Order: sequence, then C-alpha cells, then structure tokens
Amino acid sequence: MSTGFYTTVQDLGRFGFQEFGVPYSGVMDERAARLANALLGNDPQDAVLEQTMTGSTLRFDVDTYIAITGANMQPKLDERPVELNRIVKVSQGSVLSFSASKRGFRSYLGVSGGFGSPNILESRSMYSPVTRENVIKKGDGLIISKVERSITLSHSHLKVDTAYLDSNIIDVHEGPEYEYLDSEQKKKLLDMSFLISKNNSRMAYQLDETFSNNLEPILTSGVFPGTVQLTPSGKLIVLMKDCQTTGGYPRVMQLTKEAISVLAQKYQGQKIKFNLLKY
Repeated sequence: MSTGFYTTVQDLGRFGFQEFGVPYSGVMDERAARLANALLGNDPQDAVLEQTMTGSTLRFDVDTYIAITGANMQPKLDERPVELNRIVKVSQGSVLSFSASKRGFRSYLGVSGGFGSPNILESRSMYSPVTRENVIKKGDGLIISKVERSITLSHSHLKVDTAYLDSNIIDVHEGPEYEYLDSEQKKKLLDMSFLISKNNSRMAYQLDETFSNNLEPILTSGVFPGTVQLTPSGKLIVLMKDCQTTGGYPRVMQLTKEAISVLAQKYQGQKIKFNLLKY
C-alpha cells in the first residue's frame, strides 16, 4: 500500500491510563468513525483507518465489505468512484485509492470486523511510543478478517447528515478558569472568528489571532481532548486526541464531543467561531 499525508489506525481511544501520562488518542472525528462501524454492523470500538488531507492506496488480499465516511477524498475501487456513507463489497485483489480531499479534512475507512492492529493498553490506536509506529508507512500490511458472513447490500440511499463538515460553529462549555476572564474578554472570545493556524495536528489546533490575557498561570492540572488553553502570549490552543494529560495554562473553555468532530474536519486558513452552551 501507499500512504497519504498522515494515515493511522484508530479506535475510540485508550482510557484508564491517563494517570501514567498516556494520551487518550483515538479517532479525531468520532461521529464519522462511529458511522463507518455502524454501517458495517461492527462494534463501535472496532479500529478504522484515519486519513488526513490526502488518502492512501490499498490492495485487498481477501474479500470484505467497507464503508467510507467523513471527508470526501474521492475514493475509487478499481478506478470506479465509490460512494461515501454506504456499504461496499470488495473482492480479493481489488485496489482502493484516495486523492486529495475536496470536502473536509479527515476520512475514515471501516472494514467488516475492524482492523486488527496490535491491541496495546486496551486500544488499537496508534500513538508512539505506546505503539511501535506513529503512522502507517508505504508497504505496510494491515490485518483484516476474511468475511465469513454475507452483508445484505441495499440499493436505497441512507440519508446521512454531513452538514457538520461545513459548519464553522464550535460548541463549548465554560472551562475551569473561564470565570476569571473579565466581561470584555468573554465578549471578545465569543464574538470573534478565529483562523486555524498552520500549527494543527492530532495533538492540538492553534488559532492565529492573539487574545488578550492577564490571567495568572495555574498549577499543573488535568486537561482533556477539547480543552481550550489560553497561553501567556494570548494564543488559544485547542487540545485534541493525542494531547498531554496535564497542563499549566488557564483552561478557558471545553469543546463538546460533537464539536471535536467538527474541528477535526477543519484545516489551515478556515475560520471557526465559539458558541457557549449554557447548562
């Protein structure tokens, strides 16, 4: 196989080991990954292939079924276009290829039974040094099960809401240090639009605009995927799935799980706007 820009195997994440400094990891866009597994009748925790910005080329050595969700990386099976958000039968020897994304930023490939990468600390998610490798490399083989059961293919179209791929609204709750912002800072934080900077990854998304900050540093405290930190220089950093487990910057907001999926489909130069939810 050949790989795209950044391709990894991920599941819903690695839980229960954060006290040892192990990140949660897992799929960036949980909504898309869950959909791929649901279409195939898989367990929600089954591993999928996460592709970022540009996709890979894969040859299948067994018959199976697949589902592709998330970003539209113009997939083709044996040079024929493949529809997203549907079950597709794949024969032994077939080649699945992806191109640059024309909508969204991360694409998800699910296979019947899930990908069989090593299960380490109760997860198949790739994250070095927990796993040997950080990304899939050219020529790597991925383990999938030979399908022993037949999946009924429906010719009716399942209506899937993909509007979140285009949304720029990021729903948040107040973070532990939000209350220490003054009224002007709070208003600015919610009125402004922020640009995704070039510094975006599975660890964090940094935003371009500088935001005034007169908050005192905090004692090192727990952080989670979706925590919005305000640095001393006034930069906002949104932590993502491979983030550290503790931090010392004020935690001014916390993204909802759905908002993490929305942000995961954004790339450099796109604008987002925070929407504060009331409890």
